[in-house]
Parts: sequence; C-alpha cells; structure tokens
Amino acid sequence: MREPVLTLDAIRKTYRRREALRGISLQLYPGELLGFFGPNGAGKTTMIRCICGLLRPDSGRIVIRIPPEFAGERSQRPGLVPQNLAVYPDLTVQQNLEVFGRLEGVARGQLRSRIDEVLEWAALLDRRKSLAKTLSGGMQRRLNIACSVLQKPAILLLDEPTVGVDPQSRERIYAMMEELTREGTAVLLTTHQLEEVEARCDRIVVMDHGQIVADGRLPELVAKSLGQPHRVELCFDSPCSGVLDGFEFDETRQRAVCRLESMQQLPQVLDVLRQLEQAPDRIDVRSFGLQDVFLALTGRSLRE
Repeated sequence: MREPVLTLDAIRKTYRRREALRGISLQLYPGELLGFFGPNGAGKTTMIRCICGLLRPDSGRIVIRIPPEFAGERSQRPGLVPQNLAVYPDLTVQQNLEVFGRLEGVARGQLRSRIDEVLEWAALLDRRKSLAKTLSGGMQRRLNIACSVLQKPAILLLDEPTVGVDPQSRERIYAMMEELTREGTAVLLTTHQLEEVEARCDRIVVMDHGQIVADGRLPELVAKSLGQPHRVELCFDSPCSGVLDGFEFDETRQRAVCRLESMQQLPQVLDVLRQLEQAPDRIDVRSFGLQDVFLALTGRSLRE
C-alpha cells in the first residue's frame, strides 16, 4: 500500500475566539491532486497555514514523510502559494526566482539550471527579464507558483490559486499541476470553485465550519450522500392523477422525481412518460454535483 506523504491527525486551532479547525484528520499521497472545497470561512486557509508552519495548532499532529524513492531529491518543507500574490513587483522574473531560490536553500550551483527548468514549466521563458509588476495577473500567479517549487518540495500547497486569473492562465496552471503530480509531487489546493474541483481533482475533501464533512472521489461523495447520481424531475401545473413507475410524488402530486444510476436508463423513463395522459409542465434532467453533496451534508447552499 502507498504511504502518505502528509498526515494530519485531529488538528485543532482556535484564534480570535473562534474554533477555526475542529479535529481535522486526513492523509495526502504522492502524485495526488487533492481539492479542499468549502465556502469562505470554512477553515481551509487556516489548515494550510498550520501545515506549512505559519500557525501552530493547539492540538493534534502533523507528519510529513518523504517517500523512499524521493529520498535526497525532494524537500520536506512544503511549497506554499498563498492566496495573495507573494512576489517582488520591482524585481524581474529572473531576480524573483533567484531570491526565492536562495531563501529556500537551493544550492548556488544548481539554482541557474533549476530556474531555467521552472521558467519553461511555467511558460515564462520569454519574460525572464520583465519586471514582475508588468506581467498580467495570470503570469504573476504562475511566477508565484514557480517560486514555490524551486526546492522540489514533496508537497505543494496552493490557497485559491486561480482567483482572478484569466482562462488561459488557469488552464496553464492546471497543466503545471498535472505535470507535478505525474512526477510524484503531492498537490493540495483549496478552492470554492465548484467546476474546478469537480473536473480537476483526484480526490475532494468537503469542509464546513472547521470540520471535514466528506472525503472521496466525486462519484463516491454523490453515492454516499444522495444515492443515485442522476435525476429526472417532473413538474405539473395541477395534481397528477396518473401512475408513474419509478417516480416518487411529493404531497401535492405536482412534483415527481425519478433517480437513475445511469443515463442509459433515460429511454425507459421516456417510455413511461409517453403513456401519461397528463403532460408535465416542465422536465428537468440533471446529474448531481458537489453543490448537491454540500447541500445534502450541511442542509444549506454554498451561496447562503
């Protein structure tokens, strides 16, 4: 079995008279892209600060273990990309990388070649001599990420890495992360962007009020919290007196729902509707996603 590179065991943190983390436990594995998802104030940033040592937990244990195959090659200190940009605006791209490389302890003899590597990886080779403040927001974010991996960390922590980033840079950032995970880096990112975490992450952790309320792949989360992953909903302008096999009516009989394991079952549902004398006002066919999981687990919408 794979050994985790990061283990959090019952982490608690209270500050400003608020319990920000309430017994957080999880494991992160080499080559995994883990999405920490939840509304603002859920505790995601506090957790990242505890992992990288910017905050000390009140209790619990944080363990980082470098896999044997990376011994001597990867840094035990996590790479960190904070929510707010952390680059020097009046230095060039090259100078920023030199400063961060020295701060992270990259050997002087290796720093030049390492800078060339990360510039190509971040698609910033042609902006080497540009001042950081002249770059677009997306380029600055890519520079920030490049600065965080100079020491080849075994773990990369990103706090809302695509906020305010243009679509082209967003795609480039995720391509960068995919390359890192292919090479065995464990990547943990926090976000409240539904579409990104659903489409990009290997595993999703749902967080609310300082607690983990779900952990798994999206299909697993849907199955555990909602059952079947697809739904057909019928709405009638008056109570329906007909019989609909496979559908459940509400008390008014103006709404009926059928849950499906696969969209391949949809033709059978349509056959049932053809036999119905009273046509529905509206038919809604949809698949459940992370918003539905969050609502089922917490009883409230992410937008509340």
